[in-house]
Amino acid sequence: MKSTSLKADFHVHSMHSKRPSEWILKKIGCSESYTEPLYIYRIAKNHGMTHVTITDHNAIDGALEIAHLPDTFISEEVTSYFPDNGCKAHILAINITEEQHREIQKYRANIFDLTAYMAKEGILNIIAHPLYAINDRLTLAHFEQMLLLFKNFELNGARNSRENQCLRKALNALTPKNIERMADKYNMEPLHERPWEKNFFGGSDDHSSLNIARTYTEIEGIETPEQLTPDVNGCRLKVVNHPATPQTMAMNLYSIAYQFYCSKFDLQRHTNKDILLRFLEQSLRPDINNTQGLFTKIYLIWNHRRAKKAKLSVSDSLIALLRRETEKIISDDADFFASCSPDANDFKKQEQKWFNFVTRASNRVMLHFGNHFLDNLSGANVFNIFHTIGSAGGLYTLMAPYFVSFLQFSKDRSLTSQIIRRYIGTPAGTSDRSADPQHKDRVNVAHFTDTFYEVNGVARTLQQHVKLALKNKKNLTVVTCHDPVCTEQAGVKNFKPIGVHTLPEYPELKIFFPPLLEMINYCYEKGFNHIHTATPGPIGLAALAAAKILKLPISGTYHTAIPQYAHILTGDQGIEDIAWKYILWYYDQLDIIYAPSVSTRDELVQKGINTDKIVVYPRGIDIKRFHPEKKNGLLDKLFSIKNGLKLIYTGRVSKEKNLHLLENAFRRLAGLVPGLNLIVVGDGPYLEQMKAATKDLPCYFTGYLKGETLAEVYASANLFVFPSATDTFGNVVLEAQASGLPVIVTDKGGPFENMLPGETGLVVKAGDANSLFSAMKTLVKDPIRLRQMGQAARRYMEHRSFESAFIHTWQMYNQNHQKIVHPITQVA
Repeated sequence: MKSTSLKADFHVHSMHSKRPSEWILKKIGCSESYTEPLYIYRIAKNHGMTHVTITDHNAIDGALEIAHLPDTFISEEVTSYFPDNGCKAHILAINITEEQHREIQKYRANIFDLTAYMAKEGILNIIAHPLYAINDRLTLAHFEQMLLLFKNFELNGARNSRENQCLRKALNALTPKNIERMADKYNMEPLHERPWEKNFFGGSDDHSSLNIARTYTEIEGIETPEQLTPDVNGCRLKVVNHPATPQTMAMNLYSIAYQFYCSKFDLQRHTNKDILLRFLEQSLRPDINNTQGLFTKIYLIWNHRRAKKAKLSVSDSLIALLRRETEKIISDDADFFASCSPDANDFKKQEQKWFNFVTRASNRVMLHFGNHFLDNLSGANVFNIFHTIGSAGGLYTLMAPYFVSFLQFSKDRSLTSQIIRRYIGTPAGTSDRSADPQHKDRVNVAHFTDTFYEVNGVARTLQQHVKLALKNKKNLTVVTCHDPVCTEQAGVKNFKPIGVHTLPEYPELKIFFPPLLEMINYCYEKGFNHIHTATPGPIGLAALAAAKILKLPISGTYHTAIPQYAHILTGDQGIEDIAWKYILWYYDQLDIIYAPSVSTRDELVQKGINTDKIVVYPRGIDIKRFHPEKKNGLLDKLFSIKNGLKLIYTGRVSKEKNLHLLENAFRRLAGLVPGLNLIVVGDGPYLEQMKAATKDLPCYFTGYLKGETLAEVYASANLFVFPSATDTFGNVVLEAQASGLPVIVTDKGGPFENMLPGETGLVVKAGDANSLFSAMKTLVKDPIRLRQMGQAARRYMEHRSFESAFIHTWQMYNQNHQKIVHPITQVA
């Protein structure tokens, strides 16, 4: 015998839903839907629905427009309130009469009065998106009262799948004891029999017409709406759902906004004459017949070629830029325009196409503004800088639907975590590891950096972090942006930059512009629960945006003295002051700041950063790689140095390292101590100038070295000299000491904190060539002390292995992560 069933999308909006909840739609003054009721009916039927209803907000006008058609019934989405704090709740009232609609409006101000009325009338009611905080007032207490008030709960097709999974698991785990506890706690009697048994309904919550019947409910055992009862007794309910993502919501917002402008300016009359409008029409208005024939295609191609010949003038007006760049995208890619028509049966494909389009368009415009900003910054054109910032601010509007969507899909993480802990316990099978109180490693870190493939100490440290994270099964992923794109490796996500900017003052330093939307989407999809930033540059700004939009805690490392670098490279105190203002603003946005040294922490505090948010973290060294046993006479072989002491500097060869002081001190010392040699290991913008300045001295340049060769060069030297006063840490100081070398460092920055003054080396006054000369002279003239200090340096480093420092740092990550996120809201 053939079974009977009713299939319907129980949550759809039409043009009669007037008031949008998203700020971006309010900003432009549009309604929350422009879909005509008749189209809802047609597409729902085309998608296989046996029955059709419309659930506009506190209105039944849309449902009445199609009420004369077969297989329809009247419904609405009612906005109601919890009286204690005005928390909004949305309730679907299904298969109601016009009289019941009028009565519902009288009772809806109080959710307890409303549910009592619907129970008395026998109205099937469903609490819609119960874990979504509509006006940010939803608490665990409200959710528990919903469990007493409602039998039917919606698995919402427009909301985060994590919320739906949490809801299903929590409701399936309910017991009579749970309900009894809640009834006593809130002094409420449940409105339904066997209240621990709940029903699930599905609705798309469509506002744009793009997702009608994407989520729906199939009810076996009935075939007419009149058979729908408040608890659907004896029926088997099945929710069919294509899970929504932030891309789903964003595309709907774009579609609604586009439909608003179409209705306001009658844009459709221009679509056959404008390639951009034609593309938008095909992508965002599936209700329009897009098969206009060969004539339209020929016209569009011809019109585009004519436009290309017109040589549009370059302007940094956002509208002009956006139009020009989007037309390039559509026209330059032969397959792009042809593939933009929506495929009604492949929601995911539609959303990905649109995401790719917005990403490409915004990236092109962002690159233009980024280059313009840095060019003017380099030239200190302050007016142009602020003009560019103001113009680029409009770019936020272009990407705002995605920002809003990621934010909405992330905002209720705290409540779902509380519900998991209360009703489910250990959330086995979920990606929300931070909700698991038993899990020792609750933190899953996306570590943003602009230096991973480079040749500096920070990059080497991060490379070691990745290896140790994989070895110790820690949830760490380095997120970076580099071109050319390097070989993929575990624990690293490298994005292709949208552009590269080179500073004229520092040609070797490249600034990569990151693809912002792609990075945020990646962080969302990978389920990171903590963002860490190791740079305040463009990639660091992307990290900050990701953290704020995804509602994640963010920490950061301050490891580069950027303001001081800016002053040294430009000679402009004003540039340093501007850099400090930016640095202080940036790091003040973070929850936790990790400083590599006490001096760095004190400097930040002196500049105005709250000392309570700064943590000094440990740094280690690979004590197996860097070891005195690696001494093999390599320097003698490389440069035919047969006798004499070998002084070594390792690091970037650039102005900010004070290498001119080293030149001065070494020239004086070489005249006093026969056979003395200076080895410079590294590369940088000052290299050629330094070579020229020391061409008459026993000074040798190796270029950049790494791995075993670097370790052998260290071990084959006698004394390490590091005159820099701008290093916040100085990883090379650890490498030298681990190799058995005494070190000479300055009294500014972090290096002097990573040695034992008088035991493993000497500390000199920063920026003072005489002080540096005296220290070098003292040690090179006392070989016994030199050797003893080298031995002490090795012993000191044997307690600072890289792995022990990494484990310690990871424990700090975990502890500080918990301080930030738990408890956000106390569980009663």
